[in-house]
Amino acid sequence: MLNFFKSAPRLTAAEAVSRVKAGDLTLIDVRDQGELAATGRAQGALHVPLMVLRMKCDPSSPECLPELSTDKPVAVYCASGGRSQMAAQVLISLGYREVHNIGGLFDWQAAGGAISR
Repeated sequence: MLNFFKSAPRLTAAEAVSRVKAGDLTLIDVRDQGELAATGRAQGALHVPLMVLRMKCDPSSPECLPELSTDKPVAVYCASGGRSQMAAQVLISLGYREVHNIGGLFDWQAAGGAISR
């Protein structure tokens, strides 16, 4: 399968934890609701399931979340990094200028990131 999208650079979870604390990075959890219920989410993360990401993050959509801006750095995560890479590609295609994949929630936790339940 060919990938026609620009690949998102990987940001370490430790860098993401630091940048989220500093207010320099918007964090998006792209897992489904059942996963959130079972494991919680990174503290401060927006929950935007992959299935509705395009609608909720497209600046031209009336459903676009007001917390998002194509000019502000964004990082995405899922359970292991696969879906978050797909999400990053969608965000890049929507015009987000700085998009990072930090992998999975476990990576966030291992780097000292807090979890909200």
